Formats: sequence, C-alpha cells, structure tokens
Amino acid sequence: MAVTIPGSYRDLFAKRAFAHLGTVMADGSPQVTPVWCDLDGSYIRINTAKGRVKDRNMRRNKKVALAIIDPDNAYRYLAVHGEVAEITEQGADAHIDLLTKKYLGKDKYPFRQPGEVRVIYKIRPEKISTMG
Repeated sequence: MAVTIPGSYRDLFAKRAFAHLGTVMADGSPQVTPVWCDLDGSYIRINTAKGRVKDRNMRRNKKVALAIIDPDNAYRYLAVHGEVAEITEQGADAHIDLLTKKYLGKDKYPFRQPGEVRVIYKIRPEKISTMG
C-alpha cells in the first residue's frame, strides 16, 4: 500500500542529497548503491543505464529500499521501503540531464558511454521512517 512522503522531508529531493538504494541480488544478498534521485509527485525516480547490476536486480525483484541523508544535517534522514512501479526508457535521457543539473551543475550528463541506454525507475513508497 502506497504511503506519502511527509511534507517536512520533501526538501531532501531539492537538495544535492544522494539516495542509497538497496536492491536484492539473484542469490538473495543485498546490494547498495548511492544514486541521484528526484521526486515526481508521489514517486521517487532514479536513473541508470540498462544492464547495470541495480537495473538487473530491480527488473527481477521490484522490492527496494532507499535512505536519503540530509547533506546539511547527517542526523536527519528519510528511509523508504518501496516497490518499483514503473521502468521506462521514455524520457530517460532528459531525466538524466535534469539530475546532472541538480547534482553537478552541468546541462548534459558527462559520463555517457557509447551505446548506453538510460532507464527511469519510479519507486512507490510503501513504508517510511524518518529521523531529525
């Protein structure tokens, strides 16, 4: 069941706050990656390249967890358990450029590899905990 991110923590998505994304490997072990993120209404969006470990993990098992720490106060954070509600390539190139502006202050994503296909993952929050 979807839950709403508290208004008092939505500011984290406007900051250069990295999310630490937890996914599940094929053998059941956890995998954690720091990622860029934003909020699209009620969904948390992340973006990666097709074929990476987190991409394969989220396609196989849609359950994920994220922790976003306030860069201005390390004792303030938002933790989310959720599910990948949508995976799409549509708009993914524009989305990675939007995140690049937020996190690097540049207009275009500078780390693109030849043949890379970008993908957006919309994560529906199902359980939230906060601190600070």
